Amino acid sequence: MSASAEMPYFIKPSVNLTATEKEAAYVRAHAAIQATIGEEEDELLKMVTINSLLKTFLPYFYWVGFYLVRGEQELVVGPYQGTLGCLTIQFGRGVCGAVAASGQTKIVADTHALQQGKEHIACDPNSRSEIVLPVRRRADGSLLGVFDVDSTLTGSFDAVDQRWLEKILATF
Repeated sequence: MSASAEMPYFIKPSVNLTATEKEAAYVRAHAAIQATIGEEEDELLKMVTINSLLKTFLPYFYWVGFYLVRGEQELVVGPYQGTLGCLTIQFGRGVCGAVAASGQTKIVADTHALQQGKEHIACDPNSRSEIVLPVRRRADGSLLGVFDVDSTLTGSFDAVDQRWLEKILATF
């Protein structure tokens, strides 16, 4: 199945927020996540809840989800909301694979400016900017996966997103 540039009827294009609006949206999203998750320990339930609430509160989140480590050098799509995600990604390939390999958050202002197939994997050509964060939830500190968020607009993500998403992922 190849990606199409036509957005499905059920997907809304991204809407960027001002810095003030973004802070307020994250405050509300974080509170909703904490209130909903509470003392829940099941990682799958937490991932699903985080995806749903972030996509609800942040209108520039076009695709949001987790890619989980399988084996030693591969990510597989985990819980997400949005259009079809890539099923597997090799470490070092694309933005998600680069973050899995390096363990460092990456913000991309324009994914279309990256070398396609190597620096960026176009699972959906409507995705124009992206932030990917490593997720370290295992007891030994090893990588559980990466958290990926895409927007249909360029320049959607910045240090505000990084700070809040790191905070949310740290408490999950």
